Amino acid sequence: MTVIRLQGRGAVGGVAEGPAMVSRAAIQGWSGVDDRTGLVIERGHPFEGRSIQGSVLVLSGGKGSNGWSCHFHAAKVAGIGPAAFVFPGMDSRTAVAAVVTWVPVVTDLEEDPFEIIRTGDRVRVDGDRGVVEILRSVDEAAGVEADR
Repeated sequence: MTVIRLQGRGAVGGVAEGPAMVSRAAIQGWSGVDDRTGLVIERGHPFEGRSIQGSVLVLSGGKGSNGWSCHFHAAKVAGIGPAAFVFPGMDSRTAVAAVVTWVPVVTDLEEDPFEIIRTGDRVRVDGDRGVVEILRSVDEAAGVEADR
């Protein structure tokens, strides 16, 4: 097992682990996530039709109004929300979502998470220490290096 460690700043404490969903495209708040199913319903989004349940969402930020956070909060209350968030930087939407979902959040990473984390990677987010760990098998890590 190879562990790639990224240092950032913890915004919400706690530790969670799950498969990464990585997109530079933010998800629309209203009409972006179905808070009854956890499915991304934003038309044309790279994750359209995929569930955020138990995932580590690595997103560039929020999109739309501050209602963005309401859908993530509702999904969490329904038990179908994300396990954690990783944001390169915080904005008003992501900060509110971090507070209301109260899942581990790391931001302000020293390296670009979009260059390192891939959708499907197993990722552990430690919001207490501001650490994101990507857990890859040796074969997966070798494949990633070959792709660079």
